[in-house]
Amino acid sequence: MAAENSAKAVEDMKIGDGEVAEQEDVVNPWDVQSASDKGVDYDKLITRFGSSKIDDALIQRMEKVTGKPVHHFIRRGIFFSHRDMHALLDLYEKKQPFYLYTGRGPSSDAMHLGHLVPFIMTKWLQDVFDVPLVIQLTDDEKYLWKDLTEDEAHALAYENAKDIIACGFEEDKTFIFSDFDYMGGMFYKTVCRIQRRVTNNQTWGIFGFNGETNIGKNSFPAIQAAPSFSSSFPEIFNRKTHIPCLIPCAIDQDPYFRMTRDVAPRLGYPKPGLIHSKFFPALQGPKTKMSSSEPTSSVFLTDTPKQIKTKINKYAFSGGRDTAEEHQKYGGNCEVDVSFQYLRFFLEDDEKLEKIRQDYTSGELLTGFLKKELIEVLQKLIKEHQERRAKVTEEVVKRYMTPRKLKYDF
Repeated sequence: MAAENSAKAVEDMKIGDGEVAEQEDVVNPWDVQSASDKGVDYDKLITRFGSSKIDDALIQRMEKVTGKPVHHFIRRGIFFSHRDMHALLDLYEKKQPFYLYTGRGPSSDAMHLGHLVPFIMTKWLQDVFDVPLVIQLTDDEKYLWKDLTEDEAHALAYENAKDIIACGFEEDKTFIFSDFDYMGGMFYKTVCRIQRRVTNNQTWGIFGFNGETNIGKNSFPAIQAAPSFSSSFPEIFNRKTHIPCLIPCAIDQDPYFRMTRDVAPRLGYPKPGLIHSKFFPALQGPKTKMSSSEPTSSVFLTDTPKQIKTKINKYAFSGGRDTAEEHQKYGGNCEVDVSFQYLRFFLEDDEKLEKIRQDYTSGELLTGFLKKELIEVLQKLIKEHQERRAKVTEEVVKRYMTPRKLKYDF
């Protein structure tokens, strides 16, 4: 019976393009592909992964419990799925503690707009709930999966930390760590506890590993799981091991935490809750893949105003018609237009966004004007980010990345 349950757990958590024949979308931690011009079918993904939709009832409860409007990412369905968000709201109502955990895999020194999305959401969550935050920089993962040396991956982690700090996280509420630096002590003990309870069959089934996969990749999922448990951070949580966790992340990272939630009861720890975002589209459209190594696939946080303008005008996939006359007659398609999709992420004014949608759909607004609106929004956003990042010195990074007690008492 135990073997049957184990096999079922593997099947339930399995991901990848060979999972079910009729599923066209490929969504896993290393690859996202959609057969549709509109991108991934997120309703199917909720069913496939077994998460819950962020519905109106949850949004209303979040606003009631916090006394504040939800972030526009939630309001617009950009963060669309969750696991156990109601349980975290229960804790908040009872004034019981929890913490936030998110991360970044440092594969390049220049982060792009898509990388900002989980950190913007995490910053809002931290501000609203006033809770500790841990941010994992998986330099070990990038060394195992990418053509990088240990030193290169480690250096990129510190460069990415500057962009993360520039998002506005408060030093006395936030601990950022590199796996290469922090692996040891209670963190490593937690990793080992997870590793002991997860079989090769499970990791092979969940992540598609096989006998040719190096043992570093086989063991890495336990490392990404470990920050979900407060036992990993004795300095922050005063060695308490039962502080629950909420993880904001893109939906492709969910397989790691399905594994984590499966193993948590066997460790005697609370299951982490999650809130999932949709994918940020590449400039060329949702059927293409954004890549840090391909500068034309996205707008980067290091881009100049001129580069931003050039990229949007030259590469942003248009939902408009072939000619101005056809566009004015038939209107544009906001569902596939990348400039409009980017505005959904970064234009905060709901009324202005809706007016743009109506005007573009009716044909009154041409693609050139839509792109102009986006260019202005992104130039301002990135200029302000670059100004904040310029103030993040090596000493500031060191302070954020030093294991220490935060402002909270546990």
